[in-house]
Amino acid sequence: MQERLQGYSYYKWLIFGVVGTGTFMSTLTASIVNVALPPITTALHSNIATAQWVVTAYLLVITSLLPLMGRLGDVLGRSKLFGYGFAGFTAASLLCGTASSIGMLTAFRVLQAIGASVLMANAMAIVTSFFPPNERGKVLGMIGTIVALGSLCGPGLGGLLVEAFDWHAIFFVNIPVGVLGYAGARLILPVDRERRQETIDYLGAALFAAGMASLLLALNNGTEWGWLSLMTLGCILFSLVLFVLFIRYEKRVAQPMLELSIFKNRDFSTGNLAGLLSFMAMFSSSLLVPYFLHDIMAFSPGKIGLIMSAFPLVMAVVAPLSGMLSDKVGPVALTTSGLGVLAAGLVITANLQAGSGLWLILASQALMGLGNGLFQSPNNNSVMSAVEPRQLGVAGGINALARNFGMVCGTALAVAILEHQRMVSLSGLSQPTPAQQAAAFMDGYQAALFVGAGLAVAGMLISCKRAGKTVSGQ
Repeated sequence: MQERLQGYSYYKWLIFGVVGTGTFMSTLTASIVNVALPPITTALHSNIATAQWVVTAYLLVITSLLPLMGRLGDVLGRSKLFGYGFAGFTAASLLCGTASSIGMLTAFRVLQAIGASVLMANAMAIVTSFFPPNERGKVLGMIGTIVALGSLCGPGLGGLLVEAFDWHAIFFVNIPVGVLGYAGARLILPVDRERRQETIDYLGAALFAAGMASLLLALNNGTEWGWLSLMTLGCILFSLVLFVLFIRYEKRVAQPMLELSIFKNRDFSTGNLAGLLSFMAMFSSSLLVPYFLHDIMAFSPGKIGLIMSAFPLVMAVVAPLSGMLSDKVGPVALTTSGLGVLAAGLVITANLQAGSGLWLILASQALMGLGNGLFQSPNNNSVMSAVEPRQLGVAGGINALARNFGMVCGTALAVAILEHQRMVSLSGLSQPTPAQQAAAFMDGYQAALFVGAGLAVAGMLISCKRAGKTVSGQ
């Protein structure tokens, strides 16, 4: 099948279609469950604290496994592994839909996350391998758009499925798409070259995964546990110890999971750091703006959804255009200006008030979408073009790791700032009035978004330091 297709000019776009399907599924499933948690909690006779692990476990496992899955793709073959990722993800989705207890559902979500981590880690590597350098920015921009759309469409689609059917539908909807994706991976993706004669550093992978899981656990639960609580500090300290052991071990092992020398590449390091800061900045607003629109503006859920859609819609238009432009002019100007526009959008969003006009609210969301669209595609192009072909899987895994970790850190930071500022504003008030509570929320909301804008500015300063070069042969 592959031999017959490879002679056609559209063959690379068939490859893109398979990769895009896996990317959309894995990112959609990360957010689609949130809206279904209340009915899941009731149906499976659980409570909110326990049911939250259905979401948390998926996030922890994916983020912890991304570098390993990228490395496995480099060694074992990306096309083969991508097919396995589809199969595992689809089978786990079926199991999730048939779960009869919250414990079973959480365990099956872990299996689903393993499959999703394979898809996420190897998507950009496959695309980078099969598209020429002069088209890479465009297609990576389209992948970035798919990531954003998958993440932002999840709650809306989940709500429709739960309302029309029940909570099982949010998992069963993956099955036909997953079967189609698996067939595409087997029939369309090129057969991998002969396996590289290298060993897999499973001990290094275990140290990294455990350290990352412990750190994410602290970030996810820091507000609930208390940031200075024994549990939070213990998780952070444990993660730091594991990361130190991981680095020391990786320097000694002959074939490490992660070649630390890859971070000496300035374009690779600055691109990932800027990407991390961009997602931290973006997710400082994505969690809080819906609360502002609902609690302060008194908008309906439908209206809030329409307003929030301005961000992904503008990004969906801008990201491919920005990627194509980066193929011609390089990444530096686009990434730097994109983060500057994102920062401006966050400042405008932070200054919204109860009397702000709808046009200004929409404009602030559109401006953030514009900034993110300008930044993400050239940045991904810069990161993936900065490494050698044999390192593309690991590079894609680290790029996805920076994205996921930025989402978690941005959300945790925004919630922590919001809660701290609210406590400060309400201190001394034993029975605050609704107006005082609203004012306290606005104090925390503005502080969190101003910090998000500061993170975008920091990313902008880092981004302008990249050299904007590609590795020879790519």
